[in-house]
Amino acid sequence: MEYLTNFYNWLLLASLDAAQSVLPLLIDYYNWLLAGHLIAVIFWMAGMYWLPRLFAYHAEAAATGAPVEIFARAAHSLLRIIMNPSMIAAWIFGLALILRPGVWQHATAWLDIKLGLVVFLSAFHGYLAAERKKIAAGTIRHSPKFYRTINEIPPVLTIIIVILVVVRPL
Repeated sequence: MEYLTNFYNWLLLASLDAAQSVLPLLIDYYNWLLAGHLIAVIFWMAGMYWLPRLFAYHAEAAATGAPVEIFARAAHSLLRIIMNPSMIAAWIFGLALILRPGVWQHATAWLDIKLGLVVFLSAFHGYLAAERKKIAAGTIRHSPKFYRTINEIPPVLTIIIVILVVVRPL
């Protein structure tokens, strides 16, 4: 047990030492971190806006007996090539921005709400990924209208998040 305690103490000290060497980089490269975050978010949201629409087109085509393979392939490529890497990059750059000295300590409720909405968007991303697998397997559980309706979730949350970050009303 003492061995584990010593290991955890060493790990804590090593991580604090590493943080001390990384913190100046977070300050010096703020503009690059912000640019990376914004680029990643733009690509991620573009995919989030388009994927449910592809599901709607897929459901419409399946209902008429039209070929659906193109929609399944497009959804797979969109998720794997654009959305997943962009979401990961957005999180990495975003966390780097938050870890800058003083950011978390001086943030008000806007940051907590923004993070909550981003966590929700990440969960919605996971839902869309799971839905894509079901649709690709031939199980279309919802109507095109449903997919068009959920297609409005990311734009509405994007508007709220941008207002929270720029205006900081809370």
